[in-house]
Amino acid sequence: MSAVNDTKFNSEVFLLTGIPGQEDVHLWISIPFCLIYVFSIVGNTVILFIIKTDPSLHEPMYIFLSMLAITDLGLSISTIPTTLGILLFNFREIRPDACFAQLFFIHSLSYMESSVLLLMAFDRFVAICNPLRYASILTPPRIARMGLFFAIRSVALNFPVPFLLKQSRYCRANILSHSYCLNQDVMKLACSDITVNNIYGLSVKLLMVGLDSLLIFLSYVMILKTVLSVTSRTESLRAMNTCVSHLCALLLFYIPEIGLSVIHRFRNSSSRFLQILLGYVYLLVPPLMNPILYSVKSKHLRARIMRVFVK
Repeated sequence: MSAVNDTKFNSEVFLLTGIPGQEDVHLWISIPFCLIYVFSIVGNTVILFIIKTDPSLHEPMYIFLSMLAITDLGLSISTIPTTLGILLFNFREIRPDACFAQLFFIHSLSYMESSVLLLMAFDRFVAICNPLRYASILTPPRIARMGLFFAIRSVALNFPVPFLLKQSRYCRANILSHSYCLNQDVMKLACSDITVNNIYGLSVKLLMVGLDSLLIFLSYVMILKTVLSVTSRTESLRAMNTCVSHLCALLLFYIPEIGLSVIHRFRNSSSRFLQILLGYVYLLVPPLMNPILYSVKSKHLRARIMRVFVK
């Protein structure tokens, strides 16, 4: 049955949405989704294993990459149960407490990914703009403190969100827009005043994604200024080449993240398909592509991966 036609409200559950109008082929659609999840989990696990077991990769750039891999693993695991539950078994119901828990983990991990991308931009900034002090600035204890700070920031700022949602009353059609729960999606089902939820959600988004993206932009402005000041064209290209993987990761994360936020806040009927598409791209593509991007651009990492699978 189509999610659009299923409007019977049950106060004890929310109804997740797969791909509207394609319910008859959900089982076939589940095949590429299963492959994406498998490749994402295997790819990020391999990255973590290689970085952990190879002492030559215990450098700041690879430590930040391992943080990104852990975050991507968390995002994949957070969405697997509900997404595959719909596609494989047409199991659309999710209880409010489980929904609030899922959106807490999804948003916390998404903001953590934004923070890790900021740390990786800082790594490139120091490596290119101040290479002589690279080892003294990005020491292992300092990296650990930065990672811990951003992890606490992501969790602490998202901690009130489930409780704010739990205090709301839901008396409208209980159909969500995605195969997983998002804060801005659940808020629209409430019939009580959600002004506080809106203000807090927008403030956190600006403080996390907005501030992170601004600092990343400033980092690349300084990187570009330094690169352009180098007289050797070869050295300039070599310096910029070290940023290609990170720039691709930034685009893969921020374009669907910002696009989905805008659509949820200014939604109209014509954006329904784009909303669903961005919803899947937002959480499925970065965990899949990040291991590929970094293994392709890093010769050392690529060689270690080949050695693992050739044995």
